[in-house]
Amino acid sequence: MNEETVTVAPAVQNSSRDWRIIYAARLAITDLLVLIWVVFGVQILWFGLDTADLDFRGNASDLSISYTLVSLVIIVSWMTLLGVYGSRGYRVLGTGPDEYKLIANASIRLFGLVAIIAYLFHIDVARGYILIAFPLGIIVLTCSRWMWRQWLVVQRLRGRFSARVVLVGSQSSAFRIHRELSRQPGAGYLVVGACVEGGRSGDYLGDTKIPVFGGLDDLHLALDLANADTVIVTGSDEMTPDRMRELSWGLEPGQHHLVLVPRLTDIGGPRIHTRPVSGLPLIHVETPRFDGKKLFTKRAVDVVGSGLLLLLLSPLMGLIALAVRIGMPGPVLFHQTRVGINGVAFRMLKFRSMVPDAEDLLADLQEDERAEGNSVLFKMKDDPRITPLGSRLRRLSLDELPQLFNVFSGSMSLVGPRPPLESEVEKYEQHVHRRFLVKPGITGLWQTNGRSSLSWEESVRLDLYYVENWSLAGDLVILWRTLKAVLAKEGAF
Repeated sequence: MNEETVTVAPAVQNSSRDWRIIYAARLAITDLLVLIWVVFGVQILWFGLDTADLDFRGNASDLSISYTLVSLVIIVSWMTLLGVYGSRGYRVLGTGPDEYKLIANASIRLFGLVAIIAYLFHIDVARGYILIAFPLGIIVLTCSRWMWRQWLVVQRLRGRFSARVVLVGSQSSAFRIHRELSRQPGAGYLVVGACVEGGRSGDYLGDTKIPVFGGLDDLHLALDLANADTVIVTGSDEMTPDRMRELSWGLEPGQHHLVLVPRLTDIGGPRIHTRPVSGLPLIHVETPRFDGKKLFTKRAVDVVGSGLLLLLLSPLMGLIALAVRIGMPGPVLFHQTRVGINGVAFRMLKFRSMVPDAEDLLADLQEDERAEGNSVLFKMKDDPRITPLGSRLRRLSLDELPQLFNVFSGSMSLVGPRPPLESEVEKYEQHVHRRFLVKPGITGLWQTNGRSSLSWEESVRLDLYYVENWSLAGDLVILWRTLKAVLAKEGAF
């Protein structure tokens, strides 16, 4: 390994190799301040500035304890459980839902523990004090962690507070994993080098600027040269079980972290279960199910959600309908045949945002050099068919509000794959038809991850990922992201 190899390592460095400890310490300080504010705030709110005493109905009936002491015990216990449950562990730093779940689990356990102790020892705890402090604490802790997460994502976009990664495997698999990780820099994996089969010092990984430090045997030298702390094994025929075991033994405990990339991709966490058998970490992958209580719950959410939105937004929809009617000739609503669940066609509704003969003009525009989108979907940023009012409606996604009637009637869902045209379905490969196993949605992963800027392969991948892994929690996340995008005026163009 010559000296020139050292110069190709990225210049971006973490402020400290112990960034995980620094970040966790900051979270601990913020958690403590939040709990002090919440618990003592509720105490003052419930009892006033006077110190109240806790009644004890046990054998020592004359014993009284100040609520200030009780608040201190709750704060210390809460902080302890947040640490015990790993809510500040590096594996969940900035991951969002997992971090929030651990906060909720630790808080609920503490609430149950307080209730049990109060019952067993006949302690009269003010119910309002407890019933306000714990839910409020969970909410404020979650908001605090969310704000830290936004800060962390910004830092990671700058190359800081991230795991510095060396990829190990074949050239193709290492390049593929680098490409996927680079799409989500906020996940906290910064690729700084690679060791690939047949790799030579001074080469680069594909058409990237990621340096190759040599072959698989040069890993430990690569970790030192790249100042890396994480090894991601992407897959290689040379990586035998014995060699993998030796690799893991050679990493420094607490300093280096090992991550394995399975060949099975686009599988959601709830479907994956690990079961060790005779030293083999067997991964069980549940097959997706599209019936039963999950389907009933999704339909119930669609009916209730679309019904409430129709009631709340009816005045706005009335004003939009009046504006469309006055502002341009033609009908208020645009009807278009789309393909829904099980490949059954339905009539999708939208507020008309184009000129009346828009469909007749489509063939000519598809040959226009300004056409965008991808190989199957047609998009044009400055589509001449869109009216000025229609452009404003599309920017805020207000033209899609009539699709709430489709959701209420059952032909669509609030969240799901994009509803395709019949002409698009004719171009589908066989595996793409799996998107028809669920109802199409007003919004979905395709809308919150780039919309028309996506390639056709990426659009299909997102839709199929949703079909294979959909859950109520996932739907709520997508709806929240869609709302944020609309409020930020990032609707469709």
